[in-house]
Amino acid sequence: MKPIHVMVNGLPGNMATCVALHVSQDNRFSLLPYSLTGPEICQKEHMINQLNIQLLDLREREIKIPELIKEQGQFIIIDYTHPSAVNENMEFYIRHSIPFVMGTTGGDLSLLNRMLSESSISAVIAPNMAKQIVGFQAMMAYAAETFPGLFSGYHLEIKESHQHMKADTSGTARMMVSFFNQLGIPFTESQIIKERNPDTQKNILGVPDSYINAHAWHTYTLLSKDQSARFEFTHNINGRDIYVQGTLDAVDFLAAKINSGSKGHIYSMIDVLKDHKT
Repeated sequence: MKPIHVMVNGLPGNMATCVALHVSQDNRFSLLPYSLTGPEICQKEHMINQLNIQLLDLREREIKIPELIKEQGQFIIIDYTHPSAVNENMEFYIRHSIPFVMGTTGGDLSLLNRMLSESSISAVIAPNMAKQIVGFQAMMAYAAETFPGLFSGYHLEIKESHQHMKADTSGTARMMVSFFNQLGIPFTESQIIKERNPDTQKNILGVPDSYINAHAWHTYTLLSKDQSARFEFTHNINGRDIYVQGTLDAVDFLAAKINSGSKGHIYSMIDVLKDHKT
């Protein structure tokens, strides 16, 4: 079977580097030697598994990517760039008809949906690529739809902790807010408690030293009005491997959809999970 050609954008960022390494080691894929990067990155190259990746800034990509399309043909982009670049990157992908898997949180989702639905490409967009967490969110979505108002009158606290370089509030935590709203709790994204201080993470939360720079800890605590009942949901992820497997499954899924003629369609990780049955 012919490998799927993949470009990983966001190097030399940690998540993009981790994904690119796994892509290079998986015989389902062929890693292309280019990556779109941010204006603050001074280096021009990044080594992945003995493959020299050329880092392209905004000006260079307008020249190199069209050349690559002519030379390489169809390929899929994995986007783990900065949240501030989401809208601009997606416009670029659509303009050049490059399907993509976007794991970067941020961007104007209504704009993304509209632009993609009117385009000639399809994409997988998900604020969280960890399949098990996505499955948990699906269970919460079922509960919210089936038992609306179940936790009416309860107080909700949402805490999330990530490495200090993460710029935005967790997309996973933000998604959970809508489910709790349906379950009867008035809560806004601005109320999410965001922890980025390494000392607090290590000494108060108990994040292991080796994962201070690569973790995603979330806790959702529900307390009844009279404080006689308490419910708590926690998912603590150390490292990045759990997100990588979901990302690669998403690429595999998207390639199959493209081969079957999919255009202008936006897929979620729920679609990927249903297809892979894992």
